[in-house]
Amino acid sequence: MRTEITAGQTSDYLGFDLVMAENLPTPSVLLADRGYDADSIRKSMDKRDVLPVIPMRKSRKKRVGVDRALYRLRNLVERFFNKLKNARRVATHYDKTAESFLGFIDITSIRIWLRHLST
Repeated sequence: MRTEITAGQTSDYLGFDLVMAENLPTPSVLLADRGYDADSIRKSMDKRDVLPVIPMRKSRKKRVGVDRALYRLRNLVERFFNKLKNARRVATHYDKTAESFLGFIDITSIRIWLRHLST
């Protein structure tokens, strides 16, 4: 998992390059919401031989299909973020620096993962 902090008003697709750096293992599928529907993202995923499963924005001129069975798996990611926000320190952003906030996100993520493994 990789986490980065961007400004609150930054659109999703502008922070995409931070998260999808080349030093990570190449995924086979990219599950994302409509906020990531940009031609530049689709082209970069095609270059890396990654299947983008992104529903198209309503304003898109060129229609693009999506595999609904794969897209349903995104629910697991959304539920993880919900569990992550249950940690009071993450939800209220108590930490003063981005580094300590990201560190606590990592600690909370590990805690959720370990809890999942024990069930």
